[in-house]
Amino acid sequence: MQIYLLYGGQNAEHDLSINSAFAVIRAIYFKYYSVCPIYITQTGEWLRGATLHEPLNNAAELRLLAGETAHFTAEGPSIGVAVRPGDMTITDAVVFPVMHGQNAEDGTIQGLLQSLGVPYVGDGVLASAVGMDKIVSKMLFQQTGIPQVPYVPVLKAQWQEAADKVLARCEGSLLYPMYVKPANLGSSLGVSQVSDRAELMAAIERAFSYASRVLVEQGVVAREIELGLLGDTTLKFTMPGEVIKQTNFVDHGAKQSRGQLKLEIPAAIATEIITKMQTYAQQAYAIMDGSGLARCDFFLTANGDVFLNEINTMPMFDQYAMYPQLWQKMGLNSGDLIEELIQLALKRFKRQRAQQNF
Repeated sequence: MQIYLLYGGQNAEHDLSINSAFAVIRAIYFKYYSVCPIYITQTGEWLRGATLHEPLNNAAELRLLAGETAHFTAEGPSIGVAVRPGDMTITDAVVFPVMHGQNAEDGTIQGLLQSLGVPYVGDGVLASAVGMDKIVSKMLFQQTGIPQVPYVPVLKAQWQEAADKVLARCEGSLLYPMYVKPANLGSSLGVSQVSDRAELMAAIERAFSYASRVLVEQGVVAREIELGLLGDTTLKFTMPGEVIKQTNFVDHGAKQSRGQLKLEIPAAIATEIITKMQTYAQQAYAIMDGSGLARCDFFLTANGDVFLNEINTMPMFDQYAMYPQLWQKMGLNSGDLIEELIQLALKRFKRQRAQQNF
């Protein structure tokens, strides 16, 4: 069977996607699969690389340049052939969209693959869109009864028409420090910690340079705990892992230097807290129609309060990533994890086809 590995993309997490794709190529079982890399450049060009029958040695080889004959080389730039999504003939194959950020894990790529009628790894359109949008996900989870850190959503039109009212609303319902976030970006891009009104104004303006909707969130002193999910109708959980932070705020630069982040697996948490987190994760994943994989991020305060921060529907796969490390601690190596994801994709595709043929 062939795996179409879709990676890159037109967003700030382009390089992270390349690293994830390289990790998948290093771990996938080539005795069962061949891998056809499809690279989306930062300018939006789709390039099809040479089919792989063994792992590459360097992630830089995945940065394809357009040419007439696809080939990989460690000595110079690798070449890919331009291709349009609709021209791809995908039979007896699965697409693995190991992509992060906007126009990638936010439902756009998933919608394209759904329209093409091909099986693909990971969550569907709805779950991907909800997971990527901080405002929609918080409202949905709050309606489900899952505790959320207090927040104020801000629309660009509201800010332009009456900034003072927006500031008053934030200060009337939240306490400093606050966090200001673009509604639909990852890796802490455009996120600011603020401690007064002047900083709040500047941070909202900065966030609007990235997105048309902004989230202002109450700051909490808490541990950052993460759980891995795998499955669809039946979910499997990992043990909890903790991101050990030197400060209470890990910005975009720190997340880009991910090798410097310290992870503790398993996290030292009481059993009843783990059970509560698993319950919240299961409820949230069900209401957003999740299927495949996710990393659920929680805040845990010193008082034992648990808040669901976000659900990441396409977590990183490289050597620094929490998600594969959590499963490794559960006895599931990266090759077996990828195999389970492929089989879940085929299972969902078969189920969807059966529903369509009623």
